[in-house]
Amino acid sequence: MKVTLPTPNRTFGFPDALGLAGLLGLLIARYIPVARLIPFWGCALRQTTGWPCLGCGLTRVADRVAHLNFAGAWDANPLGTVAALVFALMAVVMVLHLVFAMPVPELELSPTEWHRVRIGLAALVLLNYAWVAIKAKFPYLLA
Repeated sequence: MKVTLPTPNRTFGFPDALGLAGLLGLLIARYIPVARLIPFWGCALRQTTGWPCLGCGLTRVADRVAHLNFAGAWDANPLGTVAALVFALMAVVMVLHLVFAMPVPELELSPTEWHRVRIGLAALVLLNYAWVAIKAKFPYLLA
């Protein structure tokens, strides 16, 4: 793994795009009740089969993180909560970078390290889905 620190700049890059997406998403979640305004909003898989999909709970996560209800967000979808908090952090980094020219560290991984990251993320997604599915279908196992 190689970490480099570029010279201070205000060049819009990938971290800034993540920050902008996070900022817009959390502002929408905070001020616009999407799930109430759109009549067909919800998980079609869960509504027809009773089983949650991989993204079940992400709307609740965004809403709860935007309202600073971190425990409720974690209860809805743990990995989604981590992702929402990373997006919020990237929004702060974006502001610091674009307003104050704070250099954003650049991370370079070897192919082996990228492989390990992908395997780790896949394992986290599977564990998260197992938790969400057990919580939805067998809540008595978590009590």
